[in-house]
Amino acid sequence: MDIRKTVFTKEIILADEMGKPCEPITRVVAMVIVRNPFAGTDQDDLSQLFGVGAKLGHSLAKELVKMLEGPPVCYGKAALVGSLGAMEHGAAVLHPTLGKPVRQAVGGGKALMPSNHKVGALGGSIDLPLGHKDEPWSFDHIDTMSLWVPDAPRADEIVLCIGLSNGTRAHPRVGKGPKQA
Repeated sequence: MDIRKTVFTKEIILADEMGKPCEPITRVVAMVIVRNPFAGTDQDDLSQLFGVGAKLGHSLAKELVKMLEGPPVCYGKAALVGSLGAMEHGAAVLHPTLGKPVRQAVGGGKALMPSNHKVGALGGSIDLPLGHKDEPWSFDHIDTMSLWVPDAPRADEIVLCIGLSNGTRAHPRVGKGPKQA
């Protein structure tokens, strides 16, 4: 695993977009820029990238939990693949092995960890979805963080993103879950 750099972001939300104050909500994210060993190649066996997800999930999730202003409630993951890679390279980093160490770090994880992956240009953005770690139908906890690193991903890189939050969106008001028929 060839890591170029790691970027951590911490947001503390004190008001919604309209300026209405709310209880503080902390959202944290780690973005790791790694070299894509399959950039520019057509490869069926992507298992080398599975280990990247497992190793980074373990170390980064612990660090993110420490950064929160309270226990983790929401989680999510995303991968932005440079232009010489394939979307499946991002999926290989995210899906097979990243979730387990994150679930261990957050103390739960009954719900599917929301994810997103795509191919993008240098300085491109990716939306990291967040959802409640244990309650998949908690509409109040469905959120998104738009992320970017100005000098990444280079054509042969992947930006792996892991995000956590200690609360809902500011002033959620769309209901608590699906209506029962």
